[in-house]
Amino acid sequence: MNEVQVNSQGNVQSVDFTSQEPIQPQRSSQTEMMVTRQAQEVQVAMLAAKKFPRDQVVAYNNIMRACQRRKLAESSMYEFPRGNEKITGPSIRLAEAIAQNWGNIDFGFMELEQRNGASQVMAYAWDLETNSRQTKLFSVPHIRHTRKGDYPLTDPRDIYEAVANQAARRVRACILGIIPSDVVEAAVDRCNKTLREGYEEPLVDRVRKMAEVFEKEFSVNISMIEKYLGCKSDAFSENDFVRLKKVYRTLRDGMAKREDYFEIGLPVTDNSEISDPFSGGEKKQEAGKEGDKK
Repeated sequence: MNEVQVNSQGNVQSVDFTSQEPIQPQRSSQTEMMVTRQAQEVQVAMLAAKKFPRDQVVAYNNIMRACQRRKLAESSMYEFPRGNEKITGPSIRLAEAIAQNWGNIDFGFMELEQRNGASQVMAYAWDLETNSRQTKLFSVPHIRHTRKGDYPLTDPRDIYEAVANQAARRVRACILGIIPSDVVEAAVDRCNKTLREGYEEPLVDRVRKMAEVFEKEFSVNISMIEKYLGCKSDAFSENDFVRLKKVYRTLRDGMAKREDYFEIGLPVTDNSEISDPFSGGEKKQEAGKEGDKK
């Protein structure tokens, strides 16, 4: 059907409304400017990476130097139980430190859209020098899971925190996917060494203070900790102390429940009465020696 219209010069013109061609959405000048700017930034970053390539020896030494910082070493690993096994690996903080010191790497995440109560998100890590790229697309429902049930998130801040929490794990995986595995393993070893050395306070005092924190914040007594680590508190090693700190961070961040690590309800026992897995063999040997003397 045609509609007759008169233009400003008084001439008659007709407009055809039967055309089936879709109307193309028009981008605003601000959107066009942002897209162009982003493309230019990527081009400049790639040119700079080609012009100033990384010195792998210097980058490796910078990573090792960063892993000597105690704060980074304390947050360098994550650990959580899954069935009868423990899952552990480099944390997002260590992955970020490695990427920053390796150089010429662009990483992060972006929220693509929000629709039907969920966010579509893309995590990425891009080695601008080698053009190696890792991307992960995933959906984050706007729901918080609690022991009392699930409830939807409506506050924009809560939604952002949920998206950022889920995205951090994917960003970590993307970074570790483009960094050489031997560099990551060396960084993990250096962080573990940093945690084991340099303490001015004796280990026994650190263990005592850590036990007090577990008792106060999670109602986990020393007997539960000893059962988890498999030995008495006076036999804890530096590695056991590191494991205990990782468990504390996991519980503090809400990544697991105390029941996932400890047997709840164990009574507090005196150190002299705590069973030692190696004491049985020693008693048998002493009994055998006494029998030989007789």
